[in-house]
Amino acid sequence: MYGAFRDWDVEVSHLTVFPMPNVADPREWVLSQDMIYVSGGSVANLAALWRLHGLDEVFEEAWQAGVVLSGQSAGALCWHVGGNTDSFGPRLQPWAEGLALLPYSCGVHYNSEPQRRELLHASVASGELPDGYAADEGVGLHYVGTEFIQAVSVSPSGYAYKVEHDGADGVKEFRIEPRLLTA
Repeated sequence: MYGAFRDWDVEVSHLTVFPMPNVADPREWVLSQDMIYVSGGSVANLAALWRLHGLDEVFEEAWQAGVVLSGQSAGALCWHVGGNTDSFGPRLQPWAEGLALLPYSCGVHYNSEPQRRELLHASVASGELPDGYAADEGVGLHYVGTEFIQAVSVSPSGYAYKVEHDGADGVKEFRIEPRLLTA
């Protein structure tokens, strides 16, 4: 993580809560950041640990104060109501225990793991998850507050998608052309 920013004029630090917090006051640390980036892993375990340490409320406080919350994979999914996860084993399962700062479902790894698209469609169609957005590898979803603004991508071949219940027993999926980010 630190190496990714070595050519940038930024100060990088990190917060861990397992096996114990690495900073004296996690709330103070979170609120002092300009941006929080969460990488991948087990979104269910991540959210459980955050709740155990009261960080769910701290992240909401930071978000309301203008701290940018970001991430990839589990780190993108966590800010939403939920999505699908392999946190419980190799079989993907719907998961609706996200921090819900964003009132949508979130689909990650959309083009690299086809079963994720199928499960997101089924979960939105059944009402287990709300309407939401999904992203191919290398594509980010940009929100301001709870409003989806745009998709951005580091790859010319990736897309984002709006997935919504069709009012019957299925879903409608709309492809969103992302803005290509260049160096």
